Amino acid sequence: MAKNHGKQIKDDEKYEALRDKGMSKSKAARIANTEDSGKKGGKAKKYEDRTKENLLKEAKKVGIEGRSKMSKKELIHALRNS
Repeated sequence: MAKNHGKQIKDDEKYEALRDKGMSKSKAARIANTEDSGKKGGKAKKYEDRTKENLLKEAKKVGIEGRSKMSKKELIHALRNS
């Protein structure tokens, strides 16, 4: 059973699994707290096929700072490495 990390972490089990894989606390928390973090399907478009506006929404969702000044290429890089 996963340790309870308080109400700031919505999916404690997911958070612990991500931390065990070596992710930082903030990145693991962001992923564990997204509404669709546990859903599978693999039906999302590749970042390169999405619009810049869509990428900006995704970047906002995961908390990437400075996103409004980034190019599409920079947004893709930031999303893949956040």
